[in-house]
Amino acid sequence: KYFNATLEMEATGDEPRNEHLAQIEIALLSVIFLCSSALNFGLLLVLWKKRQQMSRMRVFVTHLCLADLVVAFFQVCPQLMWDITDRFIGPDLVCRLVKYLQVVGMFASTYMIVVMTVDRYQAICNPMVTFQRRRAHWNLPVCVAWLVSFVFSVPQLFIFSRVQIAPGVYDCWAEFIQPWGPKAYMTWTTLVIFLVPIVTVTVCQVRICRALQINLYLKTQQQQQQQQGGDGGHPHPLSSRTSNVASVSKSRIKTVKMTVVIVLAYTVCWAPFFTVQLWSVWDADAPTENKTKSSKKHSATFTILMLLASLNSVANPCIYLLFTLKSPKLLGTLLCMKHTDMKESLTTSLYHGTSTVLLCK
Repeated sequence: KYFNATLEMEATGDEPRNEHLAQIEIALLSVIFLCSSALNFGLLLVLWKKRQQMSRMRVFVTHLCLADLVVAFFQVCPQLMWDITDRFIGPDLVCRLVKYLQVVGMFASTYMIVVMTVDRYQAICNPMVTFQRRRAHWNLPVCVAWLVSFVFSVPQLFIFSRVQIAPGVYDCWAEFIQPWGPKAYMTWTTLVIFLVPIVTVTVCQVRICRALQINLYLKTQQQQQQQQGGDGGHPHPLSSRTSNVASVSKSRIKTVKMTVVIVLAYTVCWAPFFTVQLWSVWDADAPTENKTKSSKKHSATFTILMLLASLNSVANPCIYLLFTLKSPKLLGTLLCMKHTDMKESLTTSLYHGTSTVLLCK
């Protein structure tokens, strides 16, 4: 029901739903909501305890957590309650706000990944520019990501409303100009939430990989020149660009790897969702619940695949923890960070230091 004018747009009347599928949906959404809430709140707590050591990457991760919490509480949770009650329960204003905030979460989570990737591109390819920037809890890319999310979601307030779909039966539904309305809506949504961000981060990652390849080559050349100097030769000085690229630290390379995994997780989670949504509006024979039994089976499969898109809000904090905590034992340590001496001993910075394992006694 994220975009319930697509897969369900042909449904009319108060038709009985597939109770078995509804139970599966409720179970999956419950697990996703609980895991996403716990992981993102936990990670926010860790980042808050380290707010005095807030690096640029941690700023992005903090806001990615906030965006994922918006997804959890305003996308997954309403969908869960909606599946429990079968029909939307609430006034027209609540219907419009829920639909608005659902898309805000999708935009915010997506574009926070985009600005994070662009920042990594700047850090690798233009390190001096990145170094001169102030490290603040809010920066321009973060503000732009949130602004885009709130502005681009405004159409939801006018598309969705509480409508009567059968005598005495009301639901939170979308009303489009037929026949091109649903196609334009879903194509635009896929373009700005999925395709444009994916192309942007892919271009950045390709350039980052190219820069790292140059970095490895230049470091090899530098070592060879140093050896020649030690043998009595005359080593050639490295150009300014060479020295900048060759100075890429292992910690920055590590954050680039983390960003790549986050992007891959986003693509895997959301690609089935947008694929099915586009299929449903562009193909008149797309499987829906009110068609043949065979179509219903396919529709159930696609419904589950679309629900799994919300797993992205669970994957993001897990990826960050896996890349910054070298040992699972540190998860126990995080729960024991009540004493200041233990806080100072635990260092898991993305840019500086190494992880120190402390066991709670």
